[in-house]
Amino acid sequence: MAKSLQVGLIGSEFMGRAHSNAWMNVGSFFDLPRSVVMHTVADLPGNAGHLKKFAPQWGWRNTSVNWREMVADPEIDLVDVVTPNHVHRDNAIAALEAGKHVACEKPLAGTLDDAREMLAAAKKAKKCRTFVWYNYRRCPAVALAHQLVKAGRLGRIFHIRASYLQDWGGPETPLLWRFQGKKAGSGAHGDLNAHIIDMARFITGDEITEVTGAIEQTFIKEREIIESSGGEISGKGAKRSATKRMGRSTVDDCVLFLARFRRGAVASFEATRLATGNQNRNQIEINGEKGSIKFDFERMNELSWWDNTLESRLRGWSRIMCTNPGDHPYADAYWPPAHIIGYEHCFVSQASDIIKVLAGRKPVVPLPDFADAYETQRVLHAAIVSAREKRPVKMSGVK
Repeated sequence: MAKSLQVGLIGSEFMGRAHSNAWMNVGSFFDLPRSVVMHTVADLPGNAGHLKKFAPQWGWRNTSVNWREMVADPEIDLVDVVTPNHVHRDNAIAALEAGKHVACEKPLAGTLDDAREMLAAAKKAKKCRTFVWYNYRRCPAVALAHQLVKAGRLGRIFHIRASYLQDWGGPETPLLWRFQGKKAGSGAHGDLNAHIIDMARFITGDEITEVTGAIEQTFIKEREIIESSGGEISGKGAKRSATKRMGRSTVDDCVLFLARFRRGAVASFEATRLATGNQNRNQIEINGEKGSIKFDFERMNELSWWDNTLESRLRGWSRIMCTNPGDHPYADAYWPPAHIIGYEHCFVSQASDIIKVLAGRKPVVPLPDFADAYETQRVLHAAIVSAREKRPVKMSGVK
């Protein structure tokens, strides 16, 4: 077997657990060309106590409270970035300048300017590979949808409807970093629309040429300032001050926009954290001349399929259980048919594809690198410009 891949992780919260689980288990599910060594997990000095518990639980050999020292370690081959959006740039550029491969959480950055600098650094570091964790591409159903479109099974595509709906961002949710524009860059838009923009681009193989209109809304203007963050997304269980203090939320709660694709399809995108009753409803529907598909992450092992080439009396929505080894992407690595997989397996599958690429092999389906993720960042930016300036925005004007 080739030299092992020595991985360093920056960050140890929600995504830190998801990525650690992937690196820890990828060798158990996949036959890899390189083994993984979970070398070091790094975080801020204030999290030293947390790191001492986190590292042994999640498989890391070493800890560091100085991420720059970890990045410079000559033993590290790949740096995995799972920090808040506003520090992606510093983390990733330092790693690339140190000659490391970089896997970065999505969105690529909090702002288009930061993303542009990251892309430039990636182009300059010619020997380094970059990856972005748009993990929903690794759901077998989404990967199958990509394969069906590529094979021409949908024919000419007319409509794309995508929405990512969550409901945890109500008035009781405190002022977490996700509601602070300087740290997050944006709210539901960068967090959730990023995923469905990438998914639409990935499945169709097409690119957005214009955002024709958009709405940006912040419903909850002020949120409670807390002493500690508590729950990983919603802040549940956070330590609150004896005297309630409020701070201004500086991100969107909801963004909706319409777009045109290069090959003529029209699309709608919606992201919100205030869609009561929708906990993690990541949905996409694509209508084509020969067929249509529907995907809902809350039923992530299934793809709905309409075959318009059948005689009319036989047409109807069918459910494909995307768990058959040999038939469906990634299914060989996991369980027998209909023994369903979960959220964490998307990260495991992405880790396997990253390792394959670094060994000179092809991934099961395409992996987004910094250049690919930059295209999604451009669309995110165009939608906000469209919402704030109340006008269409052509992608040719967003550099």
